[in-house]
Amino acid sequence: MSDIQEKVDQLRDELNHHLYRYHTLDDPIISDVEYDKLFHELRQIEENHPELITPDSPTQRVGSEPLDSFEKVTHLLPMTSLGNAFDDADAQNWLDRVIRRLPDWYDVNDIEFVVEPKIDGLAVAMVYENGTLVQAATRGNGRIGENVTANIRTINVVPLRIPAEKEKLSPPERIEIRGEVYMPLNAFNAFNQQQLQKGERVYANPRNSAAGSLRQLDSKITAQRPLSFFAYAIGYVEGAEVRTHGDALDYMQALGHPINSDILRTKDFDEVLSFIHQWMEKRDQLDYDADGAVIKINDLTLQKYLGVVGNTPRWAIAYKFPAQEATTKLLNIEVNVGRTGQVTPYAVLEPVNIGGVTVRQATLHNFEDLAKKDIRKNDTVIIKRAGDVIPQVVKPILDLRPDDSSPYAPPKQCPCEHQTPLVQFGEEVAWFCTNALCPAQLIRQIEYFVSRPAMNIDGFGSKIGEQVAKASLVQDIADIYFLTREQLLALEGFAEKKADKILEAIEASKQQPFDRVITGLGIRYVGSVVSLFLVQAFSDIFALQKATQAELESIDGIGPRIAESIVEWFSQATNQAVILKLQKAGVTLTQSTQPTENQSQVLAGLTFVVTGTLPTLSRSEAKALIKQHGGKVTGSVSKKTNYLLAGEKAGSKLTKAQSLNISVIDEEILNTLITKDS
Repeated sequence: MSDIQEKVDQLRDELNHHLYRYHTLDDPIISDVEYDKLFHELRQIEENHPELITPDSPTQRVGSEPLDSFEKVTHLLPMTSLGNAFDDADAQNWLDRVIRRLPDWYDVNDIEFVVEPKIDGLAVAMVYENGTLVQAATRGNGRIGENVTANIRTINVVPLRIPAEKEKLSPPERIEIRGEVYMPLNAFNAFNQQQLQKGERVYANPRNSAAGSLRQLDSKITAQRPLSFFAYAIGYVEGAEVRTHGDALDYMQALGHPINSDILRTKDFDEVLSFIHQWMEKRDQLDYDADGAVIKINDLTLQKYLGVVGNTPRWAIAYKFPAQEATTKLLNIEVNVGRTGQVTPYAVLEPVNIGGVTVRQATLHNFEDLAKKDIRKNDTVIIKRAGDVIPQVVKPILDLRPDDSSPYAPPKQCPCEHQTPLVQFGEEVAWFCTNALCPAQLIRQIEYFVSRPAMNIDGFGSKIGEQVAKASLVQDIADIYFLTREQLLALEGFAEKKADKILEAIEASKQQPFDRVITGLGIRYVGSVVSLFLVQAFSDIFALQKATQAELESIDGIGPRIAESIVEWFSQATNQAVILKLQKAGVTLTQSTQPTENQSQVLAGLTFVVTGTLPTLSRSEAKALIKQHGGKVTGSVSKKTNYLLAGEKAGSKLTKAQSLNISVIDEEILNTLITKDS
């Protein structure tokens, strides 16, 4: 058996070497026929000796049994989102901000940049332990992604074991490789042609195709898709020292990961801009979709010093290529009523294809902007996808305007059946319907309440929301919890199985945490982050309901506008009735003091205050992390405060903490406190 094992090891090393030469170095030294011969030999041995099969074998890229759903994965370090620059001035402003934040010990002339095309694909993070791929996850919300390990294994360019060249490098103990999964344009076109011939779904663009392929519950389907991958960063590493982003790229390539060859390293920012403009000119020559270029500071020590604001690194920016544009006919101007009653105009268009996406509607922002641009019905207009995502009307082509054209007259009443007069608040541009019984608002409120960031009622989408609202089964969001099986079965498209599934999801949502409930209420300006602030300050919904504007404004992160909105929402009788119905239904309206199963309590009994800008966490994320491990977070420093978690520009709270001899810690020490007993 030892001879067979030795032969298997030899074949795997040889095949991995040739995969590295082919996909990473683009320099194959054997033909496809010779490679296939080696592959077939290894597969034959493994079929005869299945006990020798390992997850990192080159033969194990065919996919595994289908999953019921993706499990959630917490990233070793958060995956951030890049800020955007849309022209040279924006890019220069970013550099100016970097220079202003340079430490005294850093010479501005030493700043080096790395520039690379921004591939329009799906970001992933892959973890290797002692050289073996053990986990791959999508970006998700930046902290938690979906486990797509089985699907990543099917992508030939992704090494299952590192390094590819064993004699040159030892594997690090642990490393997280970050990169972009994409579908090359040639492969995408060929794949769509095959789909067409088979009478199956044809994808609109490579990004949708790549995302859909990677998020298949059946990895055998993923294995049939022509996906590729570029590594662009090391998220975390143990057992190796990397000083610059350029070193990280070289190191990842040495481990066997493909690196984009279209990369510039320079200290000359004019050269950076010139390089980007060159790629704007020839973006159509690339074999992948690129929607911009990413500029990064090369020095990793400087990256760490500059840190992250919110969820955006200060040391990098995405210079977005000009949005793709098209002209089409504006058929009509209609209005939409949002969950807060805001009424906004949108354009109904003659369908037009922009960058692989068929656009039928576009935003007109607000009535003031619409009037300023003098956009009219039946105009021929220029449409662009801002950031290659959101379609918007840029301007009308006046030379093509019909002779009988007339300016658009904004509505003075809500388009719903009640026709409530529209109002403006203060100096705001937006117009609002203030009728709490507005059916159009109700549909949007239901849609938001059941959405993933709020109560996450699986399967209860906007269509069902519209059905139950129009049938008067739900007259406010709390009525969702009093729907019956008989009521749902009376609706179009409902059978017993579907009705039961929806009712099960509604029942399960009652266990959603308190902050999700506050988010779902749809209070203006109160999203998921503000909801976290509120549950840290108030033990239950009724304490929050009684809060004064002054009490709310004393909470770190809540200003006058948010406080006023919260007080106004809770003052309305209709909303007070909603709270009572939610209580009757058994929805969580109290901040839990009991630790959830397996929840760490290492910070129990400790009170923290968070201030300043932290290196990797936003303040809301830091507070959530402390709370997750049993700690308490307050908004002001007092003698009862155990620790002040301070970042850059800590301000008066730091001064007060020092005067009271309160321990001041940074993010690194917080992590030490959390992990000391784990």
